[in-house]
Amino acid sequence: MSGEASTPGASPRAPRPGTQKSSGTVTKKGDRGAKEKPVLVLPPVGEEEPKNPEEYQCTGVLETDFAELCTRSGYTDFPKVVTRPRPHPAFVPSASMSEKPAQDDQRLSASCSLNSLESKYVFFRPTIQVELEPEDKWVKEIYIRGWRVEERILGIFSKCLPTLSQLQAINLWKVGLTDKTLSTFIALLPLCAPTLRKVSLEGNPLPEQSYHKLMAADSPIAHLSLRNNNIDDHGAQLLGQALSTLRSCNRTLVSLNLAFNHIGDAGAGYIADGLRLNRALLWLSLAHNRIQDQGALKLAEVLRPFELTHTEVVERRRLLLEKGTQERSRSVNSAALAEKTDKTQTTKTPKGLSKKKEKSGGESVRKEEKSGSGQSPTQGTPKKEDPMKSGKGKVTIPEQKTSKGKGPKTGNKEKRSFLLESEHLGQSLAYSWSPKHQLVAEATETVNPLLEPVEHRDGKVFVPGNKVLLHLNLLRNRITEVGLEGFLATVQYQAQFSKSKSPSKGPVGLLRLSLAKNCFSPQCPAYATIQELMLPRAPVTKARPREEETT
Repeated sequence: MSGEASTPGASPRAPRPGTQKSSGTVTKKGDRGAKEKPVLVLPPVGEEEPKNPEEYQCTGVLETDFAELCTRSGYTDFPKVVTRPRPHPAFVPSASMSEKPAQDDQRLSASCSLNSLESKYVFFRPTIQVELEPEDKWVKEIYIRGWRVEERILGIFSKCLPTLSQLQAINLWKVGLTDKTLSTFIALLPLCAPTLRKVSLEGNPLPEQSYHKLMAADSPIAHLSLRNNNIDDHGAQLLGQALSTLRSCNRTLVSLNLAFNHIGDAGAGYIADGLRLNRALLWLSLAHNRIQDQGALKLAEVLRPFELTHTEVVERRRLLLEKGTQERSRSVNSAALAEKTDKTQTTKTPKGLSKKKEKSGGESVRKEEKSGSGQSPTQGTPKKEDPMKSGKGKVTIPEQKTSKGKGPKTGNKEKRSFLLESEHLGQSLAYSWSPKHQLVAEATETVNPLLEPVEHRDGKVFVPGNKVLLHLNLLRNRITEVGLEGFLATVQYQAQFSKSKSPSKGPVGLLRLSLAKNCFSPQCPAYATIQELMLPRAPVTKARPREEETT
């Protein structure tokens, strides 16, 4: 019985299978218990990411919006938005700064408390520094430095940055950008206010060097800084193609900073190729690179008259043919528009019963109206000239005397409105037609210089060269006197050209050229001549005689 009692006791335990099933259920419960913590923490956060941040309406205050969106996205510790600190007027020089860490170390060794550590290293905490407008206190610039900007943070920025109506610049210094996060950042830019014109991505080397995506045709960026990004000749090739090609050109970028990179002669050649057909870039810095004489000669070549390649000559012929067809079609459309306006005027001038009657009846009615209106009978004698030439006067003058109520007002209004409509129609058509061609003409004339007046030498075609670039910085490269000769020829040509042409009529070339700290002596004759020629062209030296004249 004890065995039987034990067996039933074992049998209920056995079905738990015996203990395995129960252990399985226990493990499932354990799994549920283990999953309950992630269910309470992570999955709701994952569910709230697409919902709660979108439900929040940003107020335009970056500090409040960013904190709220971070908390709704599941962040417990996130960077704070602080005002960018200004340097103290009594700034300590570097000599005294070298002594300061020793004193701080002594203080820390004396009292190494948590408060002292926090106060010492508070500067290195991740923050979002903002620069505010002095009057309205709107966010003008954003500075992020030293901490990784992830995809989720960029998603939060895409919600709170568009509400900043006065945002002008975004500066990202060593934030660990990747090619993927750069694409996300580029997609964020069109959402921001149209005042955003400056972007600085420094210390963010990318494996694919996709910085050229910032210079797309629809990019709003006017000032771009890409310093210290390890850009080599391949990256310079992509940037040169973004500046201009035969069929595309960047029209918004005004300044480009490529200092402290690894650009060599080949990369400088690619940048020079981009400057051949670009007429928007005014400021270019290639300082602290690896450019030697070959790259310097290519850069100097595009700043004076240069020879067109075969493909450029073919493209120029195509543009000339297209321009001729556009002008012919525009003239044909203007003539057709003039004929159309004449027909509409002639069809609208006979009014009242004259539209329903025959030509003879209409002419007799017009004669009677003329006799009643007090006009001389000689005007009514020619039958062919009355409906065509004097029809304009008949619409207003007879109705003013025959019908004093609504006749003259409606006649004047109709005639004036018709003339205004016809004139407005002609102008609108002209503007809708010609602005397109004018824009194309301006684009081909200003951005694509292939349609500029050319010069033929020995069967070769030469264009005037790029005179839009005003500032070129080539400090601390590897240029020797050979490269200097190329820039000397460029500066001499531009100086001679500026004398024969007033500055108000168009660009005259470089106003500042920085070539110091290269592989040549400062007392080099070519360098001294360049300095003498560039001295009167500098804006600072030009302003001094004006101030003297005013005084």
